[in-house]
Amino acid sequence: MSETPTAVRPPEPDFSTLTAEELRAYRDAENRFRASASARAVLGEPDPAAAITWEEIALPGRDLPVRVYRPAPAEDDRTGFRIGLPLVVHVHGGGFVGTAVQCDWTNSHLAVRLPALVVSVEHRLLAPESPLANAADDGWEVLQHMVRHAARWGADPARTAVFGESCGGLISALTAVRARETGLALRAQVLVNPVVDVTDTMFDHPSIAEYAYTPTRALPLLRFLQRLAVPPGTDARAVSPLYADDLGGLAPALVVVPTQDAVADHGRRYAERLRAAGTPVRLSEYPGAKHAFLTLPGVEPQAGSARAEILQFLRTALVG
Repeated sequence: MSETPTAVRPPEPDFSTLTAEELRAYRDAENRFRASASARAVLGEPDPAAAITWEEIALPGRDLPVRVYRPAPAEDDRTGFRIGLPLVVHVHGGGFVGTAVQCDWTNSHLAVRLPALVVSVEHRLLAPESPLANAADDGWEVLQHMVRHAARWGADPARTAVFGESCGGLISALTAVRARETGLALRAQVLVNPVVDVTDTMFDHPSIAEYAYTPTRALPLLRFLQRLAVPPGTDARAVSPLYADDLGGLAPALVVVPTQDAVADHGRRYAERLRAAGTPVRLSEYPGAKHAFLTLPGVEPQAGSARAEILQFLRTALVG
């Protein structure tokens, strides 16, 4: 998605009655806002020492945009971009709405401070014609492509991590499982306010009831997301990391949970399952923080602390 100077944010629709046509119109308007200069006061300014570009990756049957973050060369550096950098494959939150641009504040900082090559997946958004399985394939196939062609991108495939937020956390968790199954070695996974259950039990967790309508109207949004994610006849467990048969042998995980969040218990239960399976995991809770707080540094004071924790976790895993 191209950045625009200014844009007006659309009102949140009624998700219980939203049609496919209304979804497209809302998504386009909301993503124009998120990619605009108007949103920077809320989403934060990117690190000025980062070089940020849109690129396209050729995947089976489609070309997919990715947003690429690198440490920018010094003005007097004639050798160009650094090579041999750790690789972080990131997936933005939102599910049926969202764009990699909304994560510039975090991803540009990681690219500069780790330093690393950070690649954010502009996955196919959930829609009546595009279930969650499509977005999950995008996350996985971008990771495979980046590892396979790491030298071309200036990355070190032996130092790779995945990182996702909300629905992007779900996609990243699924990607970590697929990586283990195929022998693709990851050093770390970072899951921020992840949704990890899109089965009928996704609404049974206590945090859903507690924060269903405050501080935001989360429940209607989550019900809409589930309807798009797993259409009738779809195996919801296959795209619900919480119900993966085996969570052992996965990359060490950092699970970041804001406590005033309807899906806070998704993250907590997933951390419990990882730990029980023997996968190293750190559960880090941020009292009083709200869903998507990492992408909202202009209004969420704990975003800076979470970004610093993620940076340190990835630095330990990828740099040493």
